[in-house]
Amino acid sequence: MALPNILAETLRLPAVASPLFIISGPELVIEQCKAGVVGSFPSLNARGDESFESWLIQIRDALAAHDAANPDSPAAPYAVNLIVHRSNNRLEEDLALCVKYQVPIIITSLGARPEINDAVHSYGGIVLHDIINNTFARKAIEKGADGLIAVAAGAGGHAGTQSPMALIREIREWFDGPLLLSGAIASGASILAAQAMGADLGYIGSAFIATTEARAVPGYKDCIAASGAEDIVYSNLFTGVHGNYLRPSIVAAGMDPDDLPESDPSKMDFGSGGNTKKKAWKDIWGAGQGIGAVKQVQPAADLVAQLRSEYDAAFADLSARVGAR
Repeated sequence: MALPNILAETLRLPAVASPLFIISGPELVIEQCKAGVVGSFPSLNARGDESFESWLIQIRDALAAHDAANPDSPAAPYAVNLIVHRSNNRLEEDLALCVKYQVPIIITSLGARPEINDAVHSYGGIVLHDIINNTFARKAIEKGADGLIAVAAGAGGHAGTQSPMALIREIREWFDGPLLLSGAIASGASILAAQAMGADLGYIGSAFIATTEARAVPGYKDCIAASGAEDIVYSNLFTGVHGNYLRPSIVAAGMDPDDLPESDPSKMDFGSGGNTKKKAWKDIWGAGQGIGAVKQVQPAADLVAQLRSEYDAAFADLSARVGAR
């Protein structure tokens, strides 16, 4: 299962940092890429005075400067997440800018559309599409996506319900292209486990919320570092799509996390930011079940170094166990 060169040549850790709505900005993406993992952000994060185009220029120039100064340790590529759902009234405009600046990797969510894949392929970019089951995976590849992000149970944000072991196995029965796994991956050992199951790369989100560069409020970061899997609530109330959220933020919003109403999926709206007065992800904080591995707020580069050390240690331990048999 060979990865395309864009993913194989510069990664110093087999991982992609997932796009975090509101939280991922140029500062975080640049540090992620410089540290050797794919950094990403949703195009919709650029609002108000901060234009999407200015972010693309900032990231491009910063990574080019890093590569010029560090020819032996170039930055990993970056990715932009495009919400493909019809309620995203910025999609065409943002896609045009991605083509103009030749964004290396596009992550598509909430719909698979061939014309978007064709636009990215026109300049040599690749498309990774996130899915929650095997049916959606097949549709994405049939419509021209280059790779898949399997969003399994336990993932932050809009998570699926299937076991990662089941989901990865079913996809690998017919697909040998780039496959990433999302779902409670917050340690180096988890990245190695994802590869052992058949994925090429780990897809890490919640751990990067608790980093210095993340555009999350301090309380959000501290809550990530202080919480565990039991503090995650699965609900579709806030966007119309089921997702995982931090229990303390739901309580702080004046709601009972154990008695949340169901939302009408037809009402989901990614233009306004949610379906309730308390908005995901501004007021209701998203996170995955893997946050028990996060113990502190630290710079993104330090987190990547920690993950790399954990990955190497887990690999050595597993190799010793297998060799002892």
